[in-house]
This record gives sequence, C-alpha cells and structure tokens, in this order.
Amino acid sequence: MSKHFLIVGASSGIGAELLNLLVAGEHQVTHVSRKPENAADLPMVNGLQWDALDDEFPASDLPEQLDGFVYCPGSIRLRPFERLKLKEFQDDLEINLLGAVRAIQAALPSLRKSKTASIVLFSTVAVQTGMPYHASIAAAKGAVEGLTRSLAAELAPAIRVNAIAPTITNTPLAQRLLSTDDKQAAAAERHPLKRIADPKEMAQTAAWLLQGAPSVTGQIIAVDAGLSSVRLL
Repeated sequence: MSKHFLIVGASSGIGAELLNLLVAGEHQVTHVSRKPENAADLPMVNGLQWDALDDEFPASDLPEQLDGFVYCPGSIRLRPFERLKLKEFQDDLEINLLGAVRAIQAALPSLRKSKTASIVLFSTVAVQTGMPYHASIAAAKGAVEGLTRSLAAELAPAIRVNAIAPTITNTPLAQRLLSTDDKQAAAAERHPLKRIADPKEMAQTAAWLLQGAPSVTGQIIAVDAGLSSVRLL
C-alpha cells in the first residue's frame, strides 16, 4: 500500500538516497529542502523550499496525512574547542536540533492521522564516542538524542521515534574530509570494519525504521562500522 512520507533535506546525500528508495517503492514523498528542484523530475514527489536557518517552515503546504517523517539536515564543524565561537555552537544547535523541532511540530497534525507513523532523526557516532574537535556537533546531536527519547515516550503508542547515529559517510557534507584517497584510507582505517559508510546504507536503515520496525522506538541505531562498540586487539 502506498504511503506518504516527508523528508526534510532530500536534495543530496542520505536524504536524496532515501527519497529515491521510497519512490522506487511507489510511495509518495514530500521533500523540503533548500534546493527542491533537484528532485523535480521524480514521479510522486512534491518539493517545497525551506532553509532551516532562515525560513518559516511551510506547514500549510503539507499533506493532510503523513505516514513518516525524516529530518536529514546537519553539519560537520570540526575545530578545537578554544577556537569555537558561541555563534557556531548556536548555528549547529539551530540546524540540527531546533530545525528538527520546528519541522516536527509542523508535521505532527498530519502524522497523527496515520495508524503507523514514524519519525527518524540523525545523530552521530561522536555523541557516544568522545572525539577531539567534535564539541559543537556532538553537543547539538546529543540534544537530538535527548529529543528522540523524549518524543518516543510522549508520542507512544501512536508514533514511533528513533534516530540513526552514523559514522563519517561519503556525502557532499563530508567531502572536505574525504577529498583525497589518502584521507579516505585514513578514515576507513579508524573503523573496525575498515570502511567508510555509504549514504545508501543509511537510507536503507531509515527506510527500515519508517516501515519495517513496528516494535522499535526510542532507539539510537549505530551505523558506524563498529567504531562505537568494537575494539580490535
């Protein structure tokens, strides 16, 4: 049965892969991003323009019923703590947490009309595994994990809420960190599975949480090539 999903941030990376995956499953998708024209030629897709840092969320343009919601916008700001400005902490919190809050609040009336609604957010492996230079993004994504668990409790049993905590993933957002073969090899070597994550596997995990995990809520799903839990001898 065709469902209707809302993806915030589907113009590239994980969001774009998820959009393609859902459309291939013959689902309807409303996607909200700074560049909605990137998916304008896909069937069963409606694009809305929104910048998480500057714009009011286009709540009046959402469909009457939504079966799932995914918030993909994020940031990667790696810098020594003493060089981080307060404004940079605020910006990371704005795009990662408060943007999600505004979008979820706008989508909730439509999500409540579905019998199987699900919300999927994105954290990072750097919340559970302390890493140097990650103070700003880890703090913002830590707030996302708190929001995930709180909403899972508040919205149960009607709406499931989970988050995915990836390691570095080969997306445009991480391009600066993976711009050469040497950088890619070094990044892969830090992981027990000796690989860099692919956006398609993150999209598949999100699709599973949306549609195929009816008993899963309040969880932070690590998709991190073993980085947060495995130590090799």
